[in-house]
Amino acid sequence: MNALPVTTAIADPASVDAAIASRFSCRAFLRDKPVPRADIEAILDVASRAPSGTNTQPWRVYVVQGASRDALVAKTCAAHDALHADPSLVAQYPEEWDYYPQKWTSPYIDRRRENGWSLYGLLGIAKGEKDKMHAQHQRNFRLFDAPVGLMFTIDRILGRGSLMDYGMFLQNIMVAARAHGLHTCPQAAWNGFSSIVLPHIGAGPDEMLVCGMSLGYADEAHPVNGFHTPREPVAGFTRWLE
Repeated sequence: MNALPVTTAIADPASVDAAIASRFSCRAFLRDKPVPRADIEAILDVASRAPSGTNTQPWRVYVVQGASRDALVAKTCAAHDALHADPSLVAQYPEEWDYYPQKWTSPYIDRRRENGWSLYGLLGIAKGEKDKMHAQHQRNFRLFDAPVGLMFTIDRILGRGSLMDYGMFLQNIMVAARAHGLHTCPQAAWNGFSSIVLPHIGAGPDEMLVCGMSLGYADEAHPVNGFHTPREPVAGFTRWLE
């Protein structure tokens, strides 16, 4: 970018809005359509303009593709299957930070349930069909067939504010991907298997897994990509004080 940010004009505001509004959690990708490295680098470069407290820039990104991707998928799916067969193994896979609350309350639990059962309904999965639910959950660890997996880590020494900064970086990636005709799916599901992910990507002992993300070209014919979650209207979450 040659012009100073303070003087940069947005020539097409509608495209900016469209990039944000068309972002969704894509759950089916074209496995055999690779993403050019130049596109990934361009996305990460513009995403790095995300704000962070005192410009700490807490993000570290690991891009898994090809054989590395497939090996990570195989190891994680094997662990996920073992956990499904023997739930007592859950102690082997602790999550390092509390993404979700320990106790759910309304309206958050209501939205969570609506999200889950709407997705399962679209996929023809009924309540109690645990094997089907397991298979669908495992789609996370297959990266929904995306050819690119992004794994994000943060230094453990950093505080909660850096996780907020990280969220803005992740959003930048997802919005910038739209400008390249790509879609994404941010995935906290990987966090429970950080003991598999971190050694695989070569992360240091001082790094903590923040989340994973699938990146690729959406399978536009797959019905699951017709699932878009609702949003509260502005009036539902805003108070005007004058």
